[in-house]
Amino acid sequence: MTKSTRPPTAQPTPQQSAPQHTQPSNPLAAQPGERQSTQIPGAESTRSPMPPAQGESPHTGVCQHPQAAAARPLTPRLPLGRITAEQLEAFACAMRRYAIPHARLTSGQRLALPGVRAEDRPALLALLGLEEDGASAHGGGLVQACPGAGGCKNALADTQSMALRLEALLSGLELPAKVRAGVSGCPRCCAESRVRDVGLIGGRGGWTVVFGGNAGAKPRAADELGRGLDDDAALALIARALARYAAQAGKNQRTARFVDAAGIGAVADRPDDAPNQTTGDESG
Repeated sequence: MTKSTRPPTAQPTPQQSAPQHTQPSNPLAAQPGERQSTQIPGAESTRSPMPPAQGESPHTGVCQHPQAAAARPLTPRLPLGRITAEQLEAFACAMRRYAIPHARLTSGQRLALPGVRAEDRPALLALLGLEEDGASAHGGGLVQACPGAGGCKNALADTQSMALRLEALLSGLELPAKVRAGVSGCPRCCAESRVRDVGLIGGRGGWTVVFGGNAGAKPRAADELGRGLDDDAALALIARALARYAAQAGKNQRTARFVDAAGIGAVADRPDDAPNQTTGDESG
């Protein structure tokens, strides 16, 4: 057999066997492809997490608005969502002056300004020449309306003028809870009349009035109070129903929950209470 010719393994010299002095590893140092962390190991177990800043999402940590605490959205009152060129210019001026980065169109046909500080609100509203939507607590409910006969081929009624009259009616009432109203020009209900506290639906024979709807966490389709009504009769019926609701409902009890508890008969007309009411066809 042939002996191996591999050279013997070299023995370490005293200098080579001496302990090596290396820099201690930095727990904060970034690994390849990672960002450097500023978290001290173990610190997370000794302090509770900070709450999110005002306007910051608790899930993402993304700040939605840079202004300080106590800032909240401001929604000026714009009946039916109508806004003039002069008002748009005033909004732009106010947003620049108060460093508001953007405005938001709401589902209620309003223009909301996010992150307005409490001390800035009066001056900002004065600059806009508007009042705050909902400033009168539970009076003056929000009214939504579709374009109606003036702007939609399917409409069977003039929703815009009727919605303005309904908004004027609501503005003079003190109610147990907020009231949202929808005025739709046909049974398609683009203004969501059947899931509003008060709803008007245009038909060939006149208005259908519905009451007690809600689109929230516990949805409810509104009950019908009358149909085939002209403008005055429909508004009078709504006024009577709201008066009965205000007299009987508990504080902060929305119409849907009140009707659930008391029944629609608590606000509906009796036969001798309903002048000018006829039977009509709401189909379109």
